[in-house]
Amino acid sequence: MASVLSYESLVHAVAGAVGSVTAMTVFFPLDTARLRLQVDEKRKSKTTHMVLLEIIKEEGLLAPYRGWFPVISSLCCSNFVYFYTFNSLKAVWVKGQRSTTGKDLVVGFVAGVVNVLLTTPLWVVNTRLKLQGAKFRNEDIVPTNYKGIIDAFHQIIRDEGISALWNGTFPSLLLVFNPAIQFMFYEGLKRQLLKKRMKLSSLDVFIIGAVAKAIATTLTYPMQTVQSILRFGRHRLNPENRTLGSLRNILYLLHQRVRRFGILGLYKGLEAKLLQTVLTAALMFLVYEKLTAATFTVMGLKRAHTH
Repeated sequence: MASVLSYESLVHAVAGAVGSVTAMTVFFPLDTARLRLQVDEKRKSKTTHMVLLEIIKEEGLLAPYRGWFPVISSLCCSNFVYFYTFNSLKAVWVKGQRSTTGKDLVVGFVAGVVNVLLTTPLWVVNTRLKLQGAKFRNEDIVPTNYKGIIDAFHQIIRDEGISALWNGTFPSLLLVFNPAIQFMFYEGLKRQLLKKRMKLSSLDVFIIGAVAKAIATTLTYPMQTVQSILRFGRHRLNPENRTLGSLRNILYLLHQRVRRFGILGLYKGLEAKLLQTVLTAALMFLVYEKLTAATFTVMGLKRAHTH
């Protein structure tokens, strides 16, 4: 039984990784716009399409896809870890009974913590490579010069110490609630729909995925803004607030945002983020469900055994 469980977790992990890579590639420019809106607060353009047009005009046609490879590799690792942990824990804990919303939330939370601790360095490098060469409106930003993923790791460790790779870990751990909330709503809505019908259509999965992600993103967005700023780590912060990622620093950054832009400043770039994550999550769940179903059918493993 254990070999089947681990094999099934592997299928879930690969399907989750492939799903996320496909979806992220399709909607990548929206993520570029969102990151600029969060980090470069001097930007006048408020809407997603205006920011994208500006980036293309100033930095070239392919600029919205800058940093695609590091993002995709990080995402691949990240989702692999997440889906593997989520499904292994669920298999061990639920053991053939019906899962409950509470259990899904706890399993999602634990899987998220494991994921954050293992993959934060990838995301720190990622955020920097994605913003390298960008034309910022904010003069406080110190430019970077990395040749690639390995060089970025090397330079960050050399210049800022190894702990800099875990910049923004604290808000990331708080943000674990995002996928946990998303999975809880996703699994919950799926269970509700399956009571009414035998099988979910592609559209059902797409809509459930979208709704689950929209709820999770809106609830946790202010934390994501702080996380982006900390990961980027090139803002000249107050010297006494140098310990990136401490609770005091998070409160300081949130306070700064509210003071300068009002409460809506915490939601700057939300439109781009919602558009991107909701569509990405919906497409990811769709690819994930189709891939796992297809793989289990081919291998003759009926999913009925595990649910």
